[in-house]
Amino acid sequence: MRPPPLLAIEPIVRMALNEDLSAMGDMTTDAIIPTGQTGRVALVAREPGVIAGADCAALAWRLVDPAIQTTFTVPDGEQVHPGDVIATATGPMRGLLSGERVALNFLGHLCGVATATATIAAAIAHTKAKVADTRKTMPGLRALQKYAVRAGGGSNHRFGLGDAVLIKDNHIAAVGGIAPALGRVKASVGHMVKIEVEVDTLDQLRELLALADSADAVLLDNMTPAQLGEAVALVDGRMITEASGRITPETARPIAEAGVDLISVGWLTHSARVLDIGLDYLS
Repeated sequence: MRPPPLLAIEPIVRMALNEDLSAMGDMTTDAIIPTGQTGRVALVAREPGVIAGADCAALAWRLVDPAIQTTFTVPDGEQVHPGDVIATATGPMRGLLSGERVALNFLGHLCGVATATATIAAAIAHTKAKVADTRKTMPGLRALQKYAVRAGGGSNHRFGLGDAVLIKDNHIAAVGGIAPALGRVKASVGHMVKIEVEVDTLDQLRELLALADSADAVLLDNMTPAQLGEAVALVDGRMITEASGRITPETARPIAEAGVDLISVGWLTHSARVLDIGLDYLS
């Protein structure tokens, strides 16, 4: 599990700092804290969760003041409990306070994504299914959010439209069926490109399976666990099966028990609740 390279993270963190500090800097901190004052602070978990986003928090402080040193005692992917010290940061007090909110924004959000993913992963751990994200990410944060999903024990779906082919319901409707849509894709993309087809009914799945040159994966959208079980039996290992559609920690278990390979969950990245992490002054 590797985080995105700093080259990819830095523009995102820098943009957030520019948004917060603007042209006037931090009026409050600059007025109260003397220039040479140094200090030490701790990032502390206020509730249980899974850590993700350490690099973003450390980089936020480092960009504000390179003299700030951040040490994470809990690495990404690890569980924390209320009161656990996640990291300490030492250096110029002005920089620590001015970068606090951006550091906490990234850390709290990405820990929230990782924690939500871990909740689903735990619910389906007794099955072969894996939880996966989608492209329903916040603009500009996709690489970070998808990393947080991995930190929480999940898998990544496509990063973008150019990664693989996913023939969805509107593609099929626009050309009049699965066969013409799949045929056009096969004539267009190279042999190394994976192809997935979305189906809404078992009849559509049978139509897909009847094609001689079929897809690599099938997305079974908004099906009940009973329908998913029948779909898995029809596929019989010929392609990867993926379930999607309003999946919650409560519904994930019976869906996974239907035998699918993947469960894709959009809200992991677009609606996960922020993990409560506080900054405590130490000295």
